[in-house]
Amino acid sequence: MSSSEKVSTAPAYSYLGPAGTFTEAALSQVPEAAGKTWHSVNNVGEALADVVSGRSVAAMIAIENSVEGGVTATQDALANIPNLRIIGEYLVPVEFDLVARQGTSLADINVINAHPVAYAQCRGWLEKTLPHHGHIPSSSNVAAAASLLETDTADAAIAPAGIAKHYDVEVLASRIADNPNAVTRFVLVSKTTELPAPTGSDKTSLIVELPDDRAGGLLEMLEQFATRGVNLSLIQSRPIGDEFGRYRFVIDAEGHARDERVADALLGLRRFSPKVIFLGSYPRADKVTTQHSQRYADGIFQDARAWLAEILGD
Repeated sequence: MSSSEKVSTAPAYSYLGPAGTFTEAALSQVPEAAGKTWHSVNNVGEALADVVSGRSVAAMIAIENSVEGGVTATQDALANIPNLRIIGEYLVPVEFDLVARQGTSLADINVINAHPVAYAQCRGWLEKTLPHHGHIPSSSNVAAAASLLETDTADAAIAPAGIAKHYDVEVLASRIADNPNAVTRFVLVSKTTELPAPTGSDKTSLIVELPDDRAGGLLEMLEQFATRGVNLSLIQSRPIGDEFGRYRFVIDAEGHARDERVADALLGLRRFSPKVIFLGSYPRADKVTTQHSQRYADGIFQDARAWLAEILGD
């Protein structure tokens, strides 16, 4: 029985399916999801709708790729659906195989079915190995492989590594992606408001709107982090959509909201911006310890508050 067919008791988890996707591989890294019901959905909106409605306790969604950058559909959904929290992140290597119907050889390949992003990430290998091939776009990596068993419009497909466990296809070539270090970052999203405890290797995710369109506005926002010694691992702009020139910023900051320097930055950010969406503080998937100057140690902020309290007589 594949993981997408698990039908144990609640709680349930949603993921972008069907079986064999990178999202399913990310969800398989969640210990709490083992043995629970997994809902296969078609898109990010459906996955988050499951969480909002209570059908699932959490949803696994892709948020960033080391080659393609941020997943804009996910970023926009998190900006527009309230009361969601990221409770964990997971990394999945992007490994693609070229697969075909049983009995097919590389010499038989003329047309390849592939999702446009997967095709772009394998194009160098394809042009070198199959220089005269044609390409048919697919709606997903798994759908590309499944289509081989449903139609003869393509001779082969680019699919996630391990797809042969789910479909009766033959692997003609493994790990054909041009960048062997490509990784997709996934996040587990829930409605819980309980923060995981700080680990010393944490990340805080936010979405921030600038208060107005003026020179220095972005710099002022970034100073809320820089002056507290908080490093940013991601900052990406997305149009708000109500008019030209209005943007929100998707931000990943190193550290936890319970770290004094991060908490102070959040206070400064909230004073600065009319709209700050706190998406969560959670352990980093790479487990790298957050580094910062001792000028920004927790005790420094605590001593400063104690000094002010003494002045005020509190």
